[in-house]
Amino acid sequence: MFGTLSERLSGILSGLTRRGSLTEEDVNAALREVRRALLEADVALEVVRSFTDKVRERAVGAEVLKSVTPGQQVIKIVNDVLIETLGGEGEGIGFDAVPPVPILMVGLQGSGKTTSTAKIAKRLTDRNKKKVLMASLDTRRPAAMEQLAVLGTQVGVQTLPIVAGQSAVQIAKRAIEAARLGGFDVVMLDTAGRVTLDDTLMEEVAQVKAATGPHEVLLVADALTGQDAVNTARAFDARVGLTGIVLTRMDGDSRGGAALSMRAVTGKPIKLVGTGEKVDELDDFHPSRVANRILGMGDIVSLVEKAAQTVDADKAQALAQRLAKGNFDLDDLRMQLQQMEKMGGFGGVMGLLPGMAQMKNQLAAAKVDDKMIARQIAIINSMTPGERKNPDLLKNSRKKRIAAGSGTSAEAINKLLKMHRGMADMMKAMKKQKGGMLGKLGGMFGLGGGMPAGMPDPSQMDPAQLEALQKQLGAGGGLPSLPPGGFPGLPKGVTPPAGMMPKLPGLGGGKNGLAGGLPGLGGNPFGKKK
Repeated sequence: MFGTLSERLSGILSGLTRRGSLTEEDVNAALREVRRALLEADVALEVVRSFTDKVRERAVGAEVLKSVTPGQQVIKIVNDVLIETLGGEGEGIGFDAVPPVPILMVGLQGSGKTTSTAKIAKRLTDRNKKKVLMASLDTRRPAAMEQLAVLGTQVGVQTLPIVAGQSAVQIAKRAIEAARLGGFDVVMLDTAGRVTLDDTLMEEVAQVKAATGPHEVLLVADALTGQDAVNTARAFDARVGLTGIVLTRMDGDSRGGAALSMRAVTGKPIKLVGTGEKVDELDDFHPSRVANRILGMGDIVSLVEKAAQTVDADKAQALAQRLAKGNFDLDDLRMQLQQMEKMGGFGGVMGLLPGMAQMKNQLAAAKVDDKMIARQIAIINSMTPGERKNPDLLKNSRKKRIAAGSGTSAEAINKLLKMHRGMADMMKAMKKQKGGMLGKLGGMFGLGGGMPAGMPDPSQMDPAQLEALQKQLGAGGGLPSLPPGGFPGLPKGVTPPAGMMPKLPGLGGGKNGLAGGLPGLGGNPFGKKK
């Protein structure tokens, strides 16, 4: 998400921080590059002009140019203006109405409207404990109603029975009545789309809105279409009045122009973003967190939220007890790798860590990707239970069998075993500590032991408290610095490298929090001398 834009802006702004002082001309030169980067990201021209004017107005003041850290002050201003452009405060779907609450889904054909309808229905069912009914009003596209019915079965949400020959308005009225009689809290109305905007489409949507009085009218737009998505939003808002926007395929939008333009141009909040094809890959849109990610500051709060949502509490507790005894076998490593997959894979996790945007090319050169995790899991799955419990049994003949069974090589198996040994040694070194870093990391990533002293459990926090946690972890979105002497609670002589970040599931530590622990890589993934 925003990969290209993040890389450009991070490079431009990092040049300012390296200077001891700034002049007005320095700021103007940087803003010219920012303007070019935004235009290349397909941000609307009017939005680019407004953005750069706001930054320039705040950045050329005497307080900034004569401050001790003028470069950092400018970056803070850019971050603040980015948050304003993206909408300030995030807004979720509203339910403040008499049930059943109608939610009308509109958009062009191919934007992911039907899939997004099912994703939102699942989200409302699982997170908000709402009883949801879905209804397809698409009478033109072949098998559109059947598609929604199949998705309903997959996500465990009821769909309105199909009755042939009814119009979109008749189906909508029947859905509202069925939801009222069935005691449903929410009814999702998936309207028909067209390849392009036309009067027939708009008239049908307007009639459905008049017949149902929806509490929310959500436009589903494809982020990859850039300015076309903005034009679509304008047209729908003018005709039917939108209350919010759902952006799909954000996982493939490396430019980010649609997201940056939508709110500023239409004034309507982006409420949700689709981050993948799976039914659970739908995230809330938080302007402040997105701004941090665009500027390469990471998003630790979202990372903690993902860990809290995906962790299996029973398995995590069992693993915590094993780690407390200094035990860490290949079954435990497999569980950690599977946990990372649930959190969005290697790319999804690393995209939320501060500073990862600048390491994009290094990670690509080292072939660090989600396939690597799948290969590691395949290797472990090809072992016998005894081999997973006691890796010392793995001699050459056994490695050949495992390599053939997993479709890998003996070299890949050796790298996995080396990584496991390093992690197991660290667990043993931490065995005698009480309330030290192992417990803190365990609490942060769902492995028991609680959060660091003074920090509440993120799974029990509301959005406002999580935002406060983000600020507590550092203004730049990073993690708190370690006290002198390294990690608390480690035995004497065991000191991880300075600046080491907390280990994520399946990752070890090292320089920049990466070397020595990437699944499938040796001690130095980028080939540099230590």
